[in-house]
Amino acid sequence: MTLRDAIDQYITWRRTHGAEFKAQTYLLKLFLKSVDGNLQCDAIATAQVRAFLTGEGPLTRYRAKKYSVLTGFYRYAVTRGFASCSPLPAPEDEPKPPPSAPRHVFSRDELRRLFGAIDVSRSRASKLDAHTFRTLLLLLYGTGLRLQEAMKLTLADVDLSDGVLNVRVSKFYKSRLVPVGPQLTDALRAYAAHRAERPAPEGRDSTFLANQDGAPLARRTVQTAFTDLLCAAGVRGAEASRAPSRQPPCLHSLRHSFAVHRLTAWYRQGADVQRLLPALSTYLGHASVAGTQVYLSMTPELLQQASLRFERYARGGDNE
Repeated sequence: MTLRDAIDQYITWRRTHGAEFKAQTYLLKLFLKSVDGNLQCDAIATAQVRAFLTGEGPLTRYRAKKYSVLTGFYRYAVTRGFASCSPLPAPEDEPKPPPSAPRHVFSRDELRRLFGAIDVSRSRASKLDAHTFRTLLLLLYGTGLRLQEAMKLTLADVDLSDGVLNVRVSKFYKSRLVPVGPQLTDALRAYAAHRAERPAPEGRDSTFLANQDGAPLARRTVQTAFTDLLCAAGVRGAEASRAPSRQPPCLHSLRHSFAVHRLTAWYRQGADVQRLLPALSTYLGHASVAGTQVYLSMTPELLQQASLRFERYARGGDNE
């Protein structure tokens, strides 16, 4: 079987089994452009694969992503007899990916400035109005939802009586119930009344967050609106001058900020953070606790709180 046909079958197979598979499909198509896709699978040499993995420029974590995607494809191809073996370099021969730059975590002052600038930044908006945009950002920061999860919430998914969100089949193909605090629930109720004045073409299956014409929000529109908001609020990253390797603020930074601020609050309260981590992991929809533990070292403030907690424990003043 040709490489092109095998890759097309693999993409179809993954999507049939529920995977969105967009980023992986893009990388596999890039791989086809770098080699002759009309060749048989076994005709692809390790040198060709290594050239694709190396690319141009310095080593980044992008190489590890390409390696992972090709590993999945060749595992599929070999088990189905499309290829006799994988041409990928041995894992031990692959260079160790550089550490990823830490995500930006918004300070309380930055959050106040962001929310205070929403009306100005969206004053001329024709689709995504200020009320909808504010509610979206409150959801992202108040619950730690991923952007796609928040945009996919339907009218039926938002239980305003009990303050619970039904997040359906998100990342890792999981669904989960997300309890919402009373203040955020009140904000969602206010928006629901506002939303009731807009069209709902799919009935209760229409998205909870919608443009002025009732259409679902578009990721690109939201991202552009957030970039404009950062400029309007003068938020460019408090750590930029001291830590140029830190990633610039983005929409996903609201999710990280939620997690870090929650952990910081627990430390200040003297709570058993290690015991609570699995609960936070479930709330965030992580595949494992390891995905949540990375937040433990994201900000100096959080590290300071953890250090103070350890000092109290060492002095015998914290017996939890």
